[in-house]
Amino acid sequence: MLFVSNVVVVLVNGQSKVPAIYIFGDSQADNGNNNNLRTNAKANYNPYGIDFPTGMPTGRFTNGLTAIDIIGQLLGSEEFIPPYANTSGYDILNGVNYASGAAGIRDETGRQLGAVISMGEQIINHRITVWRIAARLGGYQKALEYLNKALYYVNIGSNDYLNNYFLPQYYFTSRIYPSPQQYAQVLVDQLNSYLRDLRNVGARKVVLVGVGAIGCIPRQIKNGSCAEDVNAAAFLFNKKLRDLVDQFNNNFSSDGSKYIYVNTTAGSLLDPSLGFTQFTTSCCPTREDGQCAEGGVPCSNRNEYVFYDEFHPTQKVNYLTAFETYNGTTPGFTYPMDVKTLAQS
Repeated sequence: MLFVSNVVVVLVNGQSKVPAIYIFGDSQADNGNNNNLRTNAKANYNPYGIDFPTGMPTGRFTNGLTAIDIIGQLLGSEEFIPPYANTSGYDILNGVNYASGAAGIRDETGRQLGAVISMGEQIINHRITVWRIAARLGGYQKALEYLNKALYYVNIGSNDYLNNYFLPQYYFTSRIYPSPQQYAQVLVDQLNSYLRDLRNVGARKVVLVGVGAIGCIPRQIKNGSCAEDVNAAAFLFNKKLRDLVDQFNNNFSSDGSKYIYVNTTAGSLLDPSLGFTQFTTSCCPTREDGQCAEGGVPCSNRNEYVFYDEFHPTQKVNYLTAFETYNGTTPGFTYPMDVKTLAQS
């Protein structure tokens, strides 16, 4: 991973390819918004953050950097995009991270764990940011022109399955929508509405990350096998999300709008050259709910592990995801273009 880190350092010293990055999502992207919430879905304690540049936990649900941290570096950002909870002054002109651990497209998702900032609430927070930008740039129209050039990154949907649909003891959604096909459509229809809200406040370059193979996370694996019903449901959502990207590109290209879909299930981590040896177990000792146990000692060979806790990938996996998202070298990983091309368009 040293080579990867050096590449990022070189790119950081170059000129930023977008003026700002605005991030929406769940624990895959959260970098501290949940720290002060009353929820069990927070990662502001050791051993999270052990490989972060400061060596300290920040609220990121991994041992180091998230994929969007690394994408930001590849785009030339000199600093990490701050969480909405900590923004002040002119920070907002470089971008804001609104993501919240356990959040979903549906408002109720993840609330069995405590407070959460749903996608709808994240949109509201961004509207507040837009007006703050307008005040700094001298008007709402100038703010929109600025935001037209920014990158919008949306990584959400996993919890609508893991912390909603497949938890019938807490949620009724699987009874209201007994067909996973129907539920996927409901999720995409709601996301469609949220993306239109973002369009109305300037979003023109938008990255939509699909749900991963969530049936194969350690939390879902039973007797060495993935939960294929969970994977199948998530992949129905992904198919509809990609179709939504086509719809938006076809309908809104006249004003310069460009949407891309990221399929994180493309390619394979089984390639021996990547160095992974542990695919079904977590690197850190975990508590009953699958997150790292506070103060637990994680594995020393973290670059060999795909998962840090029972839900979230290690920094090494995040590096690979970020580079594929940015460069699109693996067929089918990004559609219809990669983030590098999107940023330069």
